[in-house]
Amino acid sequence: MKYDPNKHHRRSIRLKDYDYSQPGAYFITIVTQDRVCLFGDVVDTEMRLNDAGRMVQKWWGELNHKFPNVQTDEYVVMPNHFHGIVLIMSNPVGAVGADPRVCPDNSGAHMGTTGAHAVGADPCVCPDPDDPMRAHMGTRGAHAGAGGAHMGAHIGAPLPGIVRWFKTMTTNEYIRGVKQSGWPPFNGRLWQRNYYEHIIRNDESLNRIRQYIADNPRRWAFDRENPAAIAPEPENPWRI
Repeated sequence: MKYDPNKHHRRSIRLKDYDYSQPGAYFITIVTQDRVCLFGDVVDTEMRLNDAGRMVQKWWGELNHKFPNVQTDEYVVMPNHFHGIVLIMSNPVGAVGADPRVCPDNSGAHMGTTGAHAVGADPCVCPDPDDPMRAHMGTRGAHAGAGGAHMGAHIGAPLPGIVRWFKTMTTNEYIRGVKQSGWPPFNGRLWQRNYYEHIIRNDESLNRIRQYIADNPRRWAFDRENPAAIAPEPENPWRI
């Protein structure tokens, strides 16, 4: 099935005036540009990550250190997309009184390149000039790299800034992988500019989404993000 950007996209329903920095649980999905499979393969219904996929997995874990009030939950790295649940706590992780629920945004990291070979991307977070949340990003220390990911953390960082940082760090390390390890180059940007998010409002929804994430490799043949899907499943099947 040929990729059609007008059909193969996830709709992100954003709530007007909703404060995405407030405590809650957020289900996010980010997809590679043009849905190119870069992070490994699904073999016998199991995801087999390559080095690039393990890199994405590593930076997901770093969110817990970069943002003290963030706790990562269930996630999966798929060949060309990523699902994960972010818990934004009312207090830094480890403190009592966390209030888990979930949600999304429309921003993406700007590489400033015309392709993966036009390297030189600065590992600092580059805000979307059209994003009204950009003033709250808190980019200080974002270029610290894996060893300095703890620097510049901002308590209460809104979800758009969290996702943007994740996109930026994975993009810059992928560029290094292209230069140093021969990873397949990408065209223009690693991730699509938009991303899907959903606010998780109760335990039933949270557990249903956790199960959907865990089952993602098994459902790859029917995944809407799979360019070779034999029969794409309905949009947002975890709601059914």
